[in-house]
Amino acid sequence: MSASINCKEFADYFALPVYNGLNPACVFKLEGKPYAIEEYYLDDLKHTVHFKLPSQRIEEPVIVRELYEVAVALIQSFDELEMKCNRKQTLGYFSLGLSEISYMHSCLSNMCNKRWQVYPLHSCVTLEEQSNVFLAPVPGYRKDKLFHNNTNFFSSLITVIDFCLAKTLVCDEETNYQSLRLCWASKTNCHQRRGRAGRVSKGYCYRLIHKDFWTDFIPEESVPEMLRCPLGTTVLKIKKLDMGAPKALLATALSPPDVGDIERTIFQLKELGALTTGVQTEDDPHDGELTFLGRVLAQLPVDLHLGKLIVLGHVFGCLEECLIIAAALSLQNFFAVPFKQHVDGYRNKLFFAGNSKSDCIAIVNAFKTFTNRFYFNLRTVLICLICNLEFKFQVAQLFHNLEKRVRAFNMCVNAQPSAMDQERVYKQHFILQVVIAGAFYPNYFTFGKCDEEIAVRHLAGKDPKTTVMLKNIPPYGYLYHKQLQSLFRQCGQVKSIAYDGSKAFVEFSRNPMEGFKILPAVYLSVKMSQLKIPLLLNVHFPDDIEKQLQGVTAASVKSLRVNVDCQKQTVEPVEISFGTLQQSEMIPNHVLSIKITEIVEVGHFWGYRIDEKNRTVLQALTAEINYQNLMDLPVSPHPGLVCLAPFTHAENREYYRARILYVCGDFAEVFFVDYGNRSKVPLKKLKEIPSCLQELPFQALEFKMCKMRPSAKSLVCGEWWSYSASQRFASLVNGYTLLVKVYSLVHSVLHVDVFRYSRCKNLVNIRDVLIEECYAELAEESYESQQSHDLLKGLFLDQVKKEEKMPVSSREEEKHLIERLLNCFSDNKADAPTHEVT
Repeated sequence: MSASINCKEFADYFALPVYNGLNPACVFKLEGKPYAIEEYYLDDLKHTVHFKLPSQRIEEPVIVRELYEVAVALIQSFDELEMKCNRKQTLGYFSLGLSEISYMHSCLSNMCNKRWQVYPLHSCVTLEEQSNVFLAPVPGYRKDKLFHNNTNFFSSLITVIDFCLAKTLVCDEETNYQSLRLCWASKTNCHQRRGRAGRVSKGYCYRLIHKDFWTDFIPEESVPEMLRCPLGTTVLKIKKLDMGAPKALLATALSPPDVGDIERTIFQLKELGALTTGVQTEDDPHDGELTFLGRVLAQLPVDLHLGKLIVLGHVFGCLEECLIIAAALSLQNFFAVPFKQHVDGYRNKLFFAGNSKSDCIAIVNAFKTFTNRFYFNLRTVLICLICNLEFKFQVAQLFHNLEKRVRAFNMCVNAQPSAMDQERVYKQHFILQVVIAGAFYPNYFTFGKCDEEIAVRHLAGKDPKTTVMLKNIPPYGYLYHKQLQSLFRQCGQVKSIAYDGSKAFVEFSRNPMEGFKILPAVYLSVKMSQLKIPLLLNVHFPDDIEKQLQGVTAASVKSLRVNVDCQKQTVEPVEISFGTLQQSEMIPNHVLSIKITEIVEVGHFWGYRIDEKNRTVLQALTAEINYQNLMDLPVSPHPGLVCLAPFTHAENREYYRARILYVCGDFAEVFFVDYGNRSKVPLKKLKEIPSCLQELPFQALEFKMCKMRPSAKSLVCGEWWSYSASQRFASLVNGYTLLVKVYSLVHSVLHVDVFRYSRCKNLVNIRDVLIEECYAELAEESYESQQSHDLLKGLFLDQVKKEEKMPVSSREEEKHLIERLLNCFSDNKADAPTHEVT
């Protein structure tokens, strides 16, 4: 039984042959008594509701902003009518997907003078949010529901607002990849939606299109699924049941697919390995026999590529992981995302994906975490609540169902050893990634090589791994730095914001103990842009700001280059200087004698200079710190805070300058900014750093060995460097006095060649040893590193550091103007206009 079925078409198809003709199948009609439903179109609403129609006639399937405004105006009119008549009605708003529901939710929620409770209904929102729709409304409020076209939450409504659009699953002819495509809904589907409004009382249906467009352009019927979806599963079932050639049998279907689609499907099944090249030893381009893989795929209730994933998992010893992925992807929405909290949802997925950035890996890790009895404890429950992970028992049920089905083909999940060394775990992950790539071929994503020169130019030399660029910054943008910092707080801890005209560069804090990877905060910021989450600033009128300048030329201050240090809480004009030359003050020579204090990974480490001059500086600094009358911290300890801390492993327990990395309970992990090592310190022992000791530059240096990358062996055995490579590098450098030759300086990191003396007093290049032992291989330096190398080479030859600095008097004057504006316009006004940055 269906509300949109074409009865005559089915009756004719199943007709019985009789003398001189066909006798159609019998059709039984059970007539109900629906209430009357009044239909309205945009033409009918011109004199009823105040709205602005789009300037041009819309024929493409899309929702423009004006149509959202029409829907809001309609709901407002319903609300006013209900207030007059003192009655309530159930309103259903048929949207298309989560983004459309989200936009409409924002439109209704921003109606400040309306007492509305708006509830979104979509399969992607959490069950808790979906169940809220059944709660009784707060007294004095009305309840509105926004839901997807295909939702079954409400079978009876009074009023329906319909855009007459639908998202239809279609298949790409070239890749055979399915995707949802926006198109006009058929009249049959629209009538079905309208039917929900006349089941309990008189109903109303508002179609947000013109009447003539409905008559002339809206199709009568939807395109049958067989004509727009992959035919692979259908062809395999035909072969399994031995019903003849697929091409001939499908030609007799009620809605026969195109012959070209059938031939293309057979070719793709052969490419997949599910069919042989011919029938009974004869080559046939349009038919083939089932292979072992084909018989397995025909038996599994999953997509063909997921079925191949399971078989490859059996072959390569990762069947359990592949069964988990197949079960989760078949049911979809394994990770539920709270409504309008997509950034948090994406962060939670990154948590389980680790460094792989793979949905499949995230699913495996999450499923194993919540089904492993060893891990299923209070901590797991807390992670579940934090991550909004709806662990659906359907996934577990389908997993066991698939496990049972493949057992018939002698494919069994092997018990994993209780303890595996780290390299074995890495190898298993690598094999699983290879299996995933093989199963989904040719539909998988690869990273393209970016143009480094363009990236450097666009980001003005900022580090793309830690920085995002914003455009459309309003005049005097630095006045709103606290708002901007607040907007990005959900992504990560903001270290600084650099303003340059209509652009701003937001840099996030990087843990000095992490490798050179793209920060999760950058991924989350990019995700915000992809989701089109608006970044709105409450700005002041430019005329009001210029009144405070008291005769100063506004143009010189309006687009001033300003740097905001969010950790030191300073706002200062930027010095005009050559970046590498300015940073090179920390390098007295191109050859340095250093001591390593902390290894981050192979070739990446922290240390400090041990020449006589630097040793004197450190001794004087330590003496000055411990001479002071140290005070307790005036604020709560938090990541990024610079303070004084004792080094717990030292006997004298002297205090040193340190930055808090993170706080856990009554302890803090701190990084000693003058030496480069770290320690765990009780919170009560942290002290405030005197202002006189904050200005001296930090003496710890960060190093990266140049012209080197992991070998293929290392990549297979680990996520970046193998455990054995890390052990070997540590044995080469720990406990030795090292010489480094500076190649370049990029984002305050020294790219160097590292040498140590051998037993024969000969200098040994550490990179050469790692390459010779197959832990590493030669690599070309980045564009930024090469540019810095050319600049430093001339610098060291001349032994003259040429800098172009802003005159002190001019810089102080601009700093004073900035402080004056910040004091006058630090508070947001209620009537201040908003400005969106991108």
